[in-house]
Amino acid sequence: MPTAPSPRTVGQLRQSGYRPRSVKDELRGNMIARLRGGERVFPELIGYQNTVLPELVHALLSRHDMLFLGLRGQAKTRILRLLPQLLDEWTPVLGACEIPDDPLAPRLPAGKRIIAEQGDDAVVEWLHRSQRYHEKLATPDVTIADLIGEIDLVRHAQGRYLSDESTMHFGLIPRTNRGIFAINELPDLAPKIQVGLFNVLEERDVQIRGYPVRLDLDLCLVFSANPEDYTNRGRIVTPLKDRIGSVIRTHYPRTLEEAMEITRQNAWLQRDGEVQVQVPKFLHEIVEEFVRLARASPHVNPASGVSVRCSLANVENLVSSAERRGIVHGENPVVARMDDLAFLPAGCRGKIELMLAEGEAAEDKLIVALLGEAVKLVFGRYAQVDTYEEIIQQFQGGLTLQVGDDVPTPTLAANYQHLKGLPAAAGKLAAKLGLSADDPAAVVSAGEFILEALYVHNRLSKVVARQKTFFRK
Repeated sequence: MPTAPSPRTVGQLRQSGYRPRSVKDELRGNMIARLRGGERVFPELIGYQNTVLPELVHALLSRHDMLFLGLRGQAKTRILRLLPQLLDEWTPVLGACEIPDDPLAPRLPAGKRIIAEQGDDAVVEWLHRSQRYHEKLATPDVTIADLIGEIDLVRHAQGRYLSDESTMHFGLIPRTNRGIFAINELPDLAPKIQVGLFNVLEERDVQIRGYPVRLDLDLCLVFSANPEDYTNRGRIVTPLKDRIGSVIRTHYPRTLEEAMEITRQNAWLQRDGEVQVQVPKFLHEIVEEFVRLARASPHVNPASGVSVRCSLANVENLVSSAERRGIVHGENPVVARMDDLAFLPAGCRGKIELMLAEGEAAEDKLIVALLGEAVKLVFGRYAQVDTYEEIIQQFQGGLTLQVGDDVPTPTLAANYQHLKGLPAAAGKLAAKLGLSADDPAAVVSAGEFILEALYVHNRLSKVVARQKTFFRK
């Protein structure tokens, strides 16, 4: 962590030229500096530059508290955790305060008392911006004591009055003073706890158990939530939402390119093993098209959505399947192929919520059907099944071709030689797919793409028996 600034007392801080400003003024000022400098706001967020981020910029310029509303897997939490980047790198606080307070403009009774007693000799500490962000996942068992605070009976027994703030054990919100406090999944918070946030949002103070303990807090509150109509969820009470300055709706990737870039950015694709895995672009396209089709399927609950994590898990499993084949058969580098998508259901279970509870078999059946549709869409961008009639005719004579993730690449390449026209067609398609037509592994991958496309178009049959896969007529 970088070295903190040097002033260590209030007097030294005053001489350094430091000027107090609120957290929201700090966020606003640093946002203005970025805009003037022509910097992009959070460039790591793909697909939000023209939709979500402009609304975020306006909310910060307006000094609003914010609610990010969207389905699961839409980067809501990630946005919350990026907000501290807009804080000053270091901020001074009074060293002897339980709750962080500005040394030159204290807002809390404890801070004012310290300045009154010690003056310019009061100790100053420095908080890095990473220490000024706190986050709480809302669950039904969260209490007011967790968020705001509770009476400390031990301190009260020592003779302190209940109206004195020193009798209180403060919760997360007061302890985040001079920072950003985030509540994830706000609808899961019990309604009576949401009501307890009214004063924090509007008047910026708190009251504990009816005692007039008022804290003039300086913080920015941000929330995330799924839509209120999401099945089996709570809801945000209307008066609370009314007090939130800006409600910003998130969304899933709008284009295939954005979806693929998000997956490349977040999935674990660069492995630390000795086997190097190459994932052809068409396989990644199939995974993303599958997820897009799942989101639009009438069999999938639209209020639940299909998380981007579904894409991440499936691409990671795709790489793992190819990696395992490379380890077992000594192939390095290894090129992923259609066989490696056989384990797609494992990465989808729990991430796709059906409209009707029809059991696990129905879920897996839907996954297989959507995968077939995705293969059709992607194959149609590169070739047409009618051009492979010569290959189809050869299967009518009873020919059977074994494939599978356990079949070594040299074996499949040798088997292709028994199908007249398949090696040449696979090499030609490999070139269209951006693969090397001289690489046997790339040609095998393209050849399996052709065979799978013929199967999903009902031109071939595919049989799985004893963990072995065969194409036949």
